[in-house]
Amino acid sequence: MSRLTSLQSPFLLGFDGLERALDRAAKSADGYPPYNIERLPQDEGKPERLRITLAVAGFGPDQIEVTLEKNELVIRGRTPVESEDRVFLHRGIAARQFTRAFVLAEGMEVLGADLAKGLLVVDLVRPEPEPSVKRIVIRAQDDSRRVAEKE
Repeated sequence: MSRLTSLQSPFLLGFDGLERALDRAAKSADGYPPYNIERLPQDEGKPERLRITLAVAGFGPDQIEVTLEKNELVIRGRTPVESEDRVFLHRGIAARQFTRAFVLAEGMEVLGADLAKGLLVVDLVRPEPEPSVKRIVIRAQDDSRRVAEKE
C-alpha cells in the first residue's frame, strides 16, 4: 500500500512540483552559512517584502554568486585557493565553499543583493496580483442529439 503525503491529496492538483522542490531544499539545508529570513512591512505604497540575510564573513562580492534558477534562489560562495605559506595556530573562522538554496513561491521577484560588514542581504517581493474571478461557461448538450448520434 502506498503512503499518501499531504501534497498528494485529491484536492491539491498540480502541486507535485512543489513537493519535489521542498525535498531539494531540505537536502541542501546544512548549517553553513547561518542566515535569517525576515518579513519587512509595507511602507510608502511598496508591497510587503522578505529579506534573507546570510553571514558570509571573509567573502568578497567577487566570491559570491546569487542566481535565480526556475523558482529557486541559489547563493554560492567560492573561496580562493589559499597560499601554502600561511600557518594557522588556530582556525575558527570558516572559509569553506557553500551553496544555500531557497525555494520561492510563484511570482516572487528578487529586488537585489547587497554585501556589507560580512552580511549578504537579498530582498524579495511578491507583487500583489489583481483579484480576478473567471466564470467558466457550462455547455449544455441536448440528450436527444446524443441518442441520434449513437444510432
